Amino acid sequence: MRQALTDPQLLGNALPGESWSIWRTLLIAAMGEALTDDERATFAAITGREREPLERIDELWCIVGRRGGKTRAAGTMGAYVAALCDWTDKLAPGERGVLPVLAASTSQADRAFSHVLGVLQHSPVLSSMIEGQPTADTIRLSTRIDVQIRPANFRTVRSITAVAAICDEIAFWAIEGSKNPDREILAAIRPALITTGGPLMVISSPYARRGELYRAYRSDYGPEADPLLLVAKGASNTFNPSLPQAEIDKAYARDASSAVAEYGGEFRTDVETLLVRETVEAAVDLNTTVREPVPGVAYFAFVDPSGGSADSMTLAIGHKEGTKAVLDRTIEKRPPYSPEAVTEEFAKVLLSYGIRRITGDRFGGEWCREPFRRRGIEYLLSEAPKSELYLALVPALNSGRIALLDDDRVIDQLVGLERRTSRSGRDSVDHAPGGHDDVANAVAGVVYLLLQKEPAPTLYTTSYTTGGGKSSAYSVRMGGNSPYDALDRALAQIQR
Repeated sequence: MRQALTDPQLLGNALPGESWSIWRTLLIAAMGEALTDDERATFAAITGREREPLERIDELWCIVGRRGGKTRAAGTMGAYVAALCDWTDKLAPGERGVLPVLAASTSQADRAFSHVLGVLQHSPVLSSMIEGQPTADTIRLSTRIDVQIRPANFRTVRSITAVAAICDEIAFWAIEGSKNPDREILAAIRPALITTGGPLMVISSPYARRGELYRAYRSDYGPEADPLLLVAKGASNTFNPSLPQAEIDKAYARDASSAVAEYGGEFRTDVETLLVRETVEAAVDLNTTVREPVPGVAYFAFVDPSGGSADSMTLAIGHKEGTKAVLDRTIEKRPPYSPEAVTEEFAKVLLSYGIRRITGDRFGGEWCREPFRRRGIEYLLSEAPKSELYLALVPALNSGRIALLDDDRVIDQLVGLERRTSRSGRDSVDHAPGGHDDVANAVAGVVYLLLQKEPAPTLYTTSYTTGGGKSSAYSVRMGGNSPYDALDRALAQIQR
């Protein structure tokens, strides 16, 4: 690696100059080569270890702030492993090795993939090893290695012989509790590396204190860890001294809690997971996706509206049984859609449950309320903000006071919620970066109506006259439902 990084015919132009010296030191050490005394001091500063491993590492974890150069460094390592290491004795006749590049999405993986391609194409020697025209997701090399973009999914990385693997921004992959957690993806890729003994390189800026990135930092950073599991950590301008300090200072002034992770290379202490999957799944009534309306039951509904181009429009309906909130129906309409058409569909469902009054957030002002009003449904504004709805959901779930439907979308969104603590000590809850919570918001809203802010019962009285001229009155005490429900019950009484 040292020779390749100094040879302009090979990788000499990949990480040039003093600003890339830390990355060159780290890659040289990762490949099991000896460091100079000056390099060793740099190595100690970013790994907490006094000595380099002097063996090619099994795993290299780089926890570095944004714009710290980690993707380019990963591309350089990928080009070296794919083009300048001989894997023929590890491959069966006719077999091609794979260097998968994984990220939360293929578009994100494309960045690291493009860096590998760029390093190869700008080397006079390595560019000649590219076979044919690279495609959008594959580079074929004459070394019998294919560099490929692969989705970060534990199902897509099996059945390959990997010579190395690059995992980009793993802090923002799905975490424990999701259907495709980072732990399972790594568990699937590690056996693919056993045959070759190739390195796993994980690069990411830090985020919350959870997931495999934080676990690797806790267990493998510093002098007491396995020497072949190398963890490096540092601020953006430590790894990239050319980064303008003035821009970093502006980021800290705007939001210090975010900047400490984005540029400081530190895990955030103000972001935690709100719910664990086991708690949510314990509340699910298996194989029950819809509960049909039952006469005589008072139903409540919460709607999370949207304009139809970005977020989903969702509806949740539920009722109360004793001290328990029971979900009866959830509907999600994903964009693009016509808000007017979705309102029409929601109104029909609501009326089938005898619901003429719903609660929702303040999105869109009168735009949301007026279409429902035209269909005979009153739209009330939620008194509680979204975070309060979510925070009230936690004790209700923990105490077993909620019966959820068997809806994977709801479960996944509830598990993906994050609790953030501001500098003032106030908690807020929202979905993780890149996530969604539209259905979860509607569910939390209707649970709040049922358990926290159930409207006081109201006595509605309807008078009617029978065919014989006899006048009667029918009274019903309803938990916040509209007078129309009393009228419906009065008509049923007349029929009886």
